[in-house]
Amino acid sequence: MTSTIPQATETSHAAGLASSAARSAKSRAGGPGGPRKRHRMAARENRAGYAFLAPWLIGFFALTIGPMAYSLYLSFTRYNIFSDPQWIGFDNYIRLFTQDSVYLQSVQVTAIYVFVGVPIKLMAALGIAMLLNYTTWATGFFRSSFYAPSLIGASVSVAIVWRAMFMTDGPVDSGLSFLGINIGGWVGNVALVLPMMILLAVWQFGAPMVIFLAGLKQVPRELYEAAEVDGAGPWRKFRSVTLPMLSPVIFFNLLLETINAFQVFASAFIISNGSGGPAGQTNFYTLYLYQRAFRDLQLGYASAMAWVLLVVVAIIAFILFRSQKKWVHYAGDDNR
Repeated sequence: MTSTIPQATETSHAAGLASSAARSAKSRAGGPGGPRKRHRMAARENRAGYAFLAPWLIGFFALTIGPMAYSLYLSFTRYNIFSDPQWIGFDNYIRLFTQDSVYLQSVQVTAIYVFVGVPIKLMAALGIAMLLNYTTWATGFFRSSFYAPSLIGASVSVAIVWRAMFMTDGPVDSGLSFLGINIGGWVGNVALVLPMMILLAVWQFGAPMVIFLAGLKQVPRELYEAAEVDGAGPWRKFRSVTLPMLSPVIFFNLLLETINAFQVFASAFIISNGSGGPAGQTNFYTLYLYQRAFRDLQLGYASAMAWVLLVVVAIIAFILFRSQKKWVHYAGDDNR
C-alpha cells in the first residue's frame, strides 16, 4: 500500500508534464492566443492600414512622383507636345546659362524679389505682431483686419485691383501727385514696377504675422521682468529676449516665405498681362517657365528650368537648416 503511493504520485506528475507539453505544442501550432494567431491579427491590421493609405499612395506616386520623374526625363529632351521627345542630353541646361539672356534676367529679377521682399515682409509681420501682442478692447478686430490680406492677396481679383491702383492716374498716382510727387504710374515704369510687386508681397504679411504672434505669446514674462531689473531698455529687451526666444519661429517663417517667394506667378501674370514687362522687370522665374512651356511649347526646356529651380530652392533650404545651428535657440537645448 505504501509503495503504491509514490507510484501514483509519479504517474500524476508525468501526466501533468505531458498535458503541459501538449498545451505548449498547441500554442506553438496556433492555438488561442498563440504566436500564429497574433501574427495573423497583426497582418490583418497592416492590410487595413495600407487599405486606408492606398488613396494617398496612389495619388502620391501617380500625381507627384510619376510626373516629376517624367519631367526629369523631358529636361534632357527636345519636346513640343506634337512630336515624340528627342534625347539631347544636357543641351537644355547648357543653353539656360550660356545662350538665354532672358532666362538670366528672370533669375536676377526673381532673386531681387526674394532677397529684398522676404526680409521686408518678415520685419513688417514681426512689427505688427508685437503691436497686436498688447491686449486692448479691439485686439480681435485688428488681428482679423491685418490677417485678411493674406487670405486674398494671391487671388486674380486682388492682382487686378493692385494693377488699377498703380496705373497712371490711379489712386496711388493721384495721391502722390496731390503731395507734389509726380512719378506717374508704377505699372509701366521700369524702375518702379518691381518695387510695386515687392509691396504687394509685403502687404500679404498676415500669415507670418499670426505665427509671430503665437510665438510672442509663448515668451515668459519673467524674462522681460528680469531684463528690466538689470536695467535693460526696450531695444535691449527686444534684442536679448524677444529675438532669441522667437528664433525658431523666425526660422520657420523665413524658410516658408523664401520657398513661396520663388514660386510667385499669378500676380506677375495679371499685372504684366503675361508678358513679364515692362522690359522684363516682372518676368519672374515661374512666369518665364510658363511662357516657354505653354506659349513657345518648349516643354523640354521648361522642364530643365523647373529642375534648376528645384535644386536652387533645395540648396537654399539646406543652407538655412545648416545655419540655424548658429542662430536658432530652442528651449532646453544648452548646446546652442
